[in-house]
Amino acid sequence: MKVVVIGSGEMGHGIAEVMAIYKNEVTLVDIKDEILDKAISKIRESLDRLKKRGSIEEEPEDILKRITKSINLEEAVKDADLVIEAVPEIVDLKQNIFKRLDQFTKPDAILATNTSNIRISEISKFVNKKDRVVGMHFFNPPVLMQLVEIIKGPDTSPEVVQKLYEITKQIGKTPVIVNKDTPGFIVNRINAAESLFICLVLQKGINYEEVDAYFRSLGLPMGPYELMDYVGLDIVAHSLEYFAKEISPEYGKCTKIKEMVNNGLLGRKSGRGFYDWTKGRPQINAKQNPIIDVNDLLAIDINEASKLLEDNVATPNDIETAVKLGMNRPFGPITVAKSADLNDVKSRLERISSEYGITIFQPTDSIKTGKLKELLEGEKKEEKKEFETLNVSKEGKVAIVKLNRPKLNLINYTLLDELDRLLTELWNDRSINVILITGEGQNFSGGAELSAPITDQVQFLELVRKGERTFKRLTEIPKIVIAFVKGYALGGGFELSSYCDLRIATENAVFGFPETGLGLVPAWGGTQRLPKLIGISRAMYLILTAQRISAKEALEYGLVNKIVKDENEALEFAKDLSERIAPISAMLAKRLINRGSEVPIDVGLEMESIAGGLLFTTEDLKEGIVAFFSKRKPEFKGK
Repeated sequence: MKVVVIGSGEMGHGIAEVMAIYKNEVTLVDIKDEILDKAISKIRESLDRLKKRGSIEEEPEDILKRITKSINLEEAVKDADLVIEAVPEIVDLKQNIFKRLDQFTKPDAILATNTSNIRISEISKFVNKKDRVVGMHFFNPPVLMQLVEIIKGPDTSPEVVQKLYEITKQIGKTPVIVNKDTPGFIVNRINAAESLFICLVLQKGINYEEVDAYFRSLGLPMGPYELMDYVGLDIVAHSLEYFAKEISPEYGKCTKIKEMVNNGLLGRKSGRGFYDWTKGRPQINAKQNPIIDVNDLLAIDINEASKLLEDNVATPNDIETAVKLGMNRPFGPITVAKSADLNDVKSRLERISSEYGITIFQPTDSIKTGKLKELLEGEKKEEKKEFETLNVSKEGKVAIVKLNRPKLNLINYTLLDELDRLLTELWNDRSINVILITGEGQNFSGGAELSAPITDQVQFLELVRKGERTFKRLTEIPKIVIAFVKGYALGGGFELSSYCDLRIATENAVFGFPETGLGLVPAWGGTQRLPKLIGISRAMYLILTAQRISAKEALEYGLVNKIVKDENEALEFAKDLSERIAPISAMLAKRLINRGSEVPIDVGLEMESIAGGLLFTTEDLKEGIVAFFSKRKPEFKGK
């Protein structure tokens, strides 16, 4: 595919790099050769870093051969299949470029803008063939950030949106569709309301370092003011100005950021903003002060998300994905809203609106009336068609389930929900005899990631209970469940593997419970399940010391049943069991073993005799005996 990127700044050259990495022929356009030379130099530096980290297989110079430079826009775009405009957020400039693109591109070329805020209809104002104009909003840096918002203008054809959606997946990104041409789309719409609130709090004269220290203490990589510095205070200021013009003049009440920008304090890019960046990332040593309640920010996020839902701008799932990937968060407003007390959200928004005299913080109708949950459920059936955090496939009578949250496949609330749903789907599926659980990439699972904010002990208790109950179903499902462990199986990942019937591992597998070193305990059943598998003494050692053990040590402990070379050998082991072991026998045997360990032996023996009697009447027993004497492989049907 021939791709032209117009504008070679931070976003432009990053987009060009991504397109070239994925085998596209790219032309990078700007107004001067020296500007383009600087951009190519930055692309080369980035490719060198990616190569050093092992993120790309090709040599940087081979990728660079697919990028050409041009200062002649008309000549560059005449044969382009896709043109991506990435010039500064100046409406007149963008309009002029698209007017020229309309004249000089072939009729079926897709014309995309990387605008972060401006309406598509405004940019395409002077374009005759508006059906091919679409938003394609990358996030900075494009090489690393996974999200791309695809924005449908009022005249954009569905075919163009779908084609761009597929292109986005082909370049290794996660696309979300914005169905309505609204300022800021999804991420920046939500972020603008946050920025306004944070700025208004600042203008009260608070100590921003203490706020950032508090947010860091919650496990977030940056506090709100450090993050604005990192993004660029000029970008924040320009966004708020645009929102003041397009949505509400109240966005213009943030004067402090604009004042800093006028004084040349742009944040990281200028070396100074709230903090001094000249020596790298600033050190924040202030005391922690919860001047800003994180739950107030979450309430604002929910409010903005509900506006998008009420206006049919995007689906709940796309809003959640966009905020998580675009704002580098472990959870989005949809997850928060599903577990939130809407009366509390409503009260918080009313208080914030009254305190700062800002009507845009007033709760939406769906929050006021309690109907937000209905909006969230509107996509329920569609969401269930596929999994976000699991990759599921079948090989014969084996269901292969891969935790799909690379690199560490951390377990969040969504994954628990989806695993629970998958187990329900597989429960009575007689075409499946064995479930093989592993992780995408090089690791099984590095443990738990909290995918919803925990505000009190009761919420945390419910998250713990969710994990325990979901994992326990692995011991009850009438299938043989095998954990194939590679790389890390730590914390919650270790617990997940412990609930499986069998554990096989590669030599590089590492098991461990880090919880006691963090002030926690293994709370998804680790303290109860592990002693039953390896004994109290060894369980005590692993949990109380937080030591990690290798696959070889785990095999000696009896924790691992078998060491295999790779995934192919693990799958062959699973397929052998799926064909050689009678499914009803396996179902009753695993239940006898698990339940029998919890009851007096006389009760267990009685359960065993009942199971034997049941099996005596099965077709599988007859088939097993006939196959044995005929010296052939049995064909069990689970009957």
